[in-house]
Amino acid sequence: MTGLFSYPKRKLRKLITQGEYEQAEQLGNELEQKFSKDPDFLFIMGSMYYMLNDEKKTLHYIDRVLEINPYDIESLSLKLRVHQFLAEKQEDQESKKNEINIVIDCCRRILDEAPDNFEVRDLITELESQS
Repeated sequence: MTGLFSYPKRKLRKLITQGEYEQAEQLGNELEQKFSKDPDFLFIMGSMYYMLNDEKKTLHYIDRVLEINPYDIESLSLKLRVHQFLAEKQEDQESKKNEINIVIDCCRRILDEAPDNFEVRDLITELESQS
C-alpha cells in the first residue's frame, strides 16, 4: 500500500497540478524506468499528456495501464475520450469508423465493470445506432 503514496509520484502530481508541465515531464522521464509497471504512475503520465493535448503520448501511457489492468475504469474513460476526439478529427470515413469502434469497445469494458454508468450507456447506444 505504501507504493501508492510514494514521494516521487506525489511530487509529480503536485507539479502537474501547479501547471509545471515541463518539470513534470522531466521528472516523469526520470522516474519511468523505476515505475514502468506501476499503473498509478502510468495513469498520472497519461493524464498529464491528455491535459497537454498530446493524444499519442496519452494513449501510449494509458494503453500500458490497460495492459496491466484491462478493466481500469479511469483509464478506459480517458482512452474513450481521446479516441472520441480523434474520431471527430478524422476526415477519412474508414479511420473515423475505426476510432468509433475503439470508443465502443471502451464503453463495453466500462459497462462490464460499472453497469450503472448511464453516461457511458447513453454514449454506446448513440454510437451503435449510428453504425
